[in-house]
Amino acid sequence: MDSYDQEKERGITIFAKHTCVTYNEYKINIIDTPGHADFSGEVERVLGMVNSVLLLVDAQEGPMPQTRFVLSQALKMGLRPIVVLNKIDRPHANPDRALNLTFDLFLELGANDEQLDFPYIYASGFNGYAINQIGDTPKDLSPLFEMIIQKAPAPAGSLELPFLMQAATLTYDDYVGRQACGRVLEGIIRKNDTVTRVDKNGNHTNHKIIRIEGHLGLKEIEIEDAGAGDIVVLSGIPEIEIGDTICDAQHVVQLPPITLAEPTVSVEFLVNTSPFVGRDGKHVTMNKLRDRLQKERRANISLKIEEIPGRDDAIRVCGRGELHLAVLIEAMRREGYELAISKPKVIMKVVDGVEMEPMERVHVEVPENFSGTVIEDLSRRKGEMRSLETSEHGLTTMQFLIPTRGLMGYRNDFLTRTSGLGVLTSIFESFAPWKGEMAGRTRGVMISNSIGKANGYALFNLQERGSLFVKPGDEVYEGMVVGEHARDNDIVVNAIKAKQLTNVRAAGSDENIILTPPRKFTLEQAIDYIADDELVEVTPNYIRLRKTYLTENERKRQAR
Repeated sequence: MDSYDQEKERGITIFAKHTCVTYNEYKINIIDTPGHADFSGEVERVLGMVNSVLLLVDAQEGPMPQTRFVLSQALKMGLRPIVVLNKIDRPHANPDRALNLTFDLFLELGANDEQLDFPYIYASGFNGYAINQIGDTPKDLSPLFEMIIQKAPAPAGSLELPFLMQAATLTYDDYVGRQACGRVLEGIIRKNDTVTRVDKNGNHTNHKIIRIEGHLGLKEIEIEDAGAGDIVVLSGIPEIEIGDTICDAQHVVQLPPITLAEPTVSVEFLVNTSPFVGRDGKHVTMNKLRDRLQKERRANISLKIEEIPGRDDAIRVCGRGELHLAVLIEAMRREGYELAISKPKVIMKVVDGVEMEPMERVHVEVPENFSGTVIEDLSRRKGEMRSLETSEHGLTTMQFLIPTRGLMGYRNDFLTRTSGLGVLTSIFESFAPWKGEMAGRTRGVMISNSIGKANGYALFNLQERGSLFVKPGDEVYEGMVVGEHARDNDIVVNAIKAKQLTNVRAAGSDENIILTPPRKFTLEQAIDYIADDELVEVTPNYIRLRKTYLTENERKRQAR
């Protein structure tokens, strides 16, 4: 069901998606939700459309850290999950252990007695079968569908009552414009019916439904009518927003708005002012950036977009985490936008006169010999260890509670410190009193002092001072970050300096230039890496780092 380009590339679910399957005259609506906490807004707004949830648990690894958020939201809403122990065909699968860990997680999240008595089933999604007991002969997924029919309550609502629905997600079609997707709560809706849209302020407008679409498998199909319990896409309401009520024109009611948790991280989107501005992208002005962000806000209500007082070259965007924001930035660069991104900052709030900051629960898996290094690193970043366990295979699993700002910039260091063998995942936990000052990045950077193309001779001499971010032939400019210094201070370097040529030649006088491959940043890594006085320059084809302050030559050039 992951159809979005970034979902296929990253291997994660970003947007909630709907489908429908039929089984023995039953119609089963299914919504696939993201597991990553950064996209929790997608989960929060669709949980009101379902009557039960399928909790997929890996039979080898047990519940993953991301499982906590989705499960906790479902339990709070009173839903009774069905646990599916998946991947039982894997060589080292241990479904009994995974089931015990899942029960422990239910207890930890405060499940009631009815929720703790959850039904469970074993499955192999890869091989397409489900079984009620280990040892049963696998055939197909029929046991899973039977369990859904038995354990999941049928949708409430009556076909006799006036039509009522709430818009949970929005889509856009080139022919009919904005479309609202949601579950029909009451009544029947037919094509060409007139309905009333009630916005969050209680304003009423009447509209004619010009198209109704349902789901069948992975396809959307046009239908003539839909009733209570159906998940449908309605066209014909051009200004619809998420959370708006759609109801019968003769029986106007307003449903409670969809409430989401607050954002925890903010970045500033700035106009790109580098010397290379406009070379790659089509959209470079602040008006273009602002229009694109306003369009995003209509469909993604977990984003918060704010104007910055006194500044017309920047706009603040708040989200659930760096990945949440990076997905938006990546989408914009693919659409031809050029922009600069500031270092992320955590969003503080004051409760009863106490300054509070967001905290994250961090799950770490590393080989045992790296555990001491990771504990030392996270302790220095104000992390508090909550659990530690080492398996018979020499794999140490740890859980920490750490300020969100303590994780910023650490993921790159974590991979280096664990030789790429560690796994680190995090999820927002709560707000807690501010933990005090914290050390930032421990190394400085190398800053280019001129504009031109980097060459091998200059880079060969620079690589002794640290690691490089550019290769021969890359274009650089004054103020651009071209590498990381081995020490804690920034230095200004010449990355385009060529070797002086003479007509005197001697055997052995020319050095053999061997360059270490440069470090290439992904968008999230670049946002994670930069310091307070640096920016990430994002264009359709390049990700560059640069300093925010003007170098001496730039000041002279602007003065002229």
